[in-house]
Amino acid sequence: MHVLDAEESAIVDTVRDFVDRDVRPVARELEHSNTYPEKLIDQMKQLGIFGLAIPEPYGDVRVSTPCYAMVTEELSRGWMSLAGAMGGHTVVSKLLLDHGTEEQKQRYLPRMATGELRATMALTEPGGGSDLQAMRTVARRDGDSYVINGGKTWITNARRAGVVALLCKTDPQAQPAHSGISVLLVEKVPGFIVSADLPKLGYKGVESCELSFDDCRVPADALLGGVEGRGFAQMMRGLEIGRIQVAARATGVARAAFDDALRYAQERESFGKPIWQHQSVGNLLADMGTKITAARQLLLHAAQRYDSAERADLEAGMAKLFCSETAMQVAIDAIRVHGGYGYSTEFDVERYFRDAPLMIVGEGTNEIQRNVIVRQLVSRGGL
Repeated sequence: MHVLDAEESAIVDTVRDFVDRDVRPVARELEHSNTYPEKLIDQMKQLGIFGLAIPEPYGDVRVSTPCYAMVTEELSRGWMSLAGAMGGHTVVSKLLLDHGTEEQKQRYLPRMATGELRATMALTEPGGGSDLQAMRTVARRDGDSYVINGGKTWITNARRAGVVALLCKTDPQAQPAHSGISVLLVEKVPGFIVSADLPKLGYKGVESCELSFDDCRVPADALLGGVEGRGFAQMMRGLEIGRIQVAARATGVARAAFDDALRYAQERESFGKPIWQHQSVGNLLADMGTKITAARQLLLHAAQRYDSAERADLEAGMAKLFCSETAMQVAIDAIRVHGGYGYSTEFDVERYFRDAPLMIVGEGTNEIQRNVIVRQLVSRGGL
């Protein structure tokens, strides 16, 4: 199992302290009022959180994926939306590092590392969901530019991101369909409209939006890597880190729910003893602790695999599936432990219960993860 070096451990400790000192005391109020956490995001910039995946010469530090996963988990333990604010940003950082031209890297990465420029990715379409190859957003080459038409939905940070990695069709006639898909790095230019903020069950404070592109013209050098038709493969590798990030978010939410339940079960007494000593409550806590420990090991396993440069879609899919289902189970069990108070908005457990489903349906639904997992199990000849 990956053990962090001293520098990485110090980074995780710093984020943990930030969460305990600055995030947890204000998260409930910000979340209930659906307020964008301006001050907390600024502190995250100062801590270097937006540059964790960006090495020199563009940034200051590139941490291992296990370290990145643990930072994400800590942020989510405080408030899942904060990890959402840096999730897509990291995927775009990795896309640029792995596939961008040198000019693209120079143009974006130094400002992304400081958080001055924030990035997000746009994949999902209103009618498409997980069927990415069926997308209708098209970028037509016109001289030395592309003209984009189409729409995307569920795009996190869309109002505050300065650049969007847009998955679109540059050759709608291509067979197979994925060979006509490219990634364009789109800035806020005329014809790019953030048309609506989607109302959500949880995941508050950070906006998730619908985007529309109406004859949106971008220069030809916005094409990631400079070669058409590679976008699907580029984005699939990007989604590996995205799914590890979502698994880490889920693990953080599960941790927060468990920590609250364990503390409450020691403070609350009934029939003359702390409720954890009642077997029905004790069993819940034992199972919650076991599942979270298993989830974290699976998360770190996927993170290590990602760093090995081997395909990590099986491991990332398993981690995303298991960690998100665990978070949902632990969140509802934390409500059981709290009894009636678990249903009260004066306690945090109701927030975990509202935030947890996002990780089940986001970044590829768990039904899609299972498809990915079984295909890889067959093609790899088993475990």
